[in-house]
Amino acid sequence: MSSHRLPVVSGKAVVRALQRVGFVLDRVKGSHHAMIHRGPPFRLVSVPVHGNTPLTVGTFSEILERAGLTVEEFMALL
Repeated sequence: MSSHRLPVVSGKAVVRALQRVGFVLDRVKGSHHAMIHRGPPFRLVSVPVHGNTPLTVGTFSEILERAGLTVEEFMALL
């Protein structure tokens, strides 16, 4: 992971950013949105969406890792 600080973002913002790089909404169960990227490589990322509530640092970091994005790449998508 990059040495840059992680931005404070909501689940809604993460879903929009992932859609910009080819992820699509596969399903919603409760407040969790399952986003898939058919690849290659295939990736599945679960994003908790609780209105505009910011994601915790650990959750956001895990989402970036599973999506295969750096902090810089994500920031460019906002």
